Amino acid sequence: MTQDIDRARAVADRVVVSYPADLSDWGRFQVEKPSFRAFLRKTRERAREGDVWEEFVGVGCCGNTLDVPLRVERVDGGNRIDETTEITYDVREACDIQGSWRVQSKGGPNRA
Repeated sequence: MTQDIDRARAVADRVVVSYPADLSDWGRFQVEKPSFRAFLRKTRERAREGDVWEEFVGVGCCGNTLDVPLRVERVDGGNRIDETTEITYDVREACDIQGSWRVQSKGGPNRA
């Protein structure tokens, strides 16, 4: 019990987050940018293995959105996230996500 309380209060050294293998190159570029990692550190207070975060990563030129399901794979250290927490990525199985810079185009999202 005391260990659980200590872990909940401690800051995570690193959080490993995965995205689906079929996320487009554009989508990967968006989530792997330093500014997106900073966004996660500012908007997420805690991380637990198995958490899924549906995150908006951008819009195409016509305004369609791309939301990506990010899953917490591992948390090193405590559960709290702050500006010192390192965010790293892993790739998991595909989930039929649709998205690229052409997410809204007539040609379709998987043709870019």
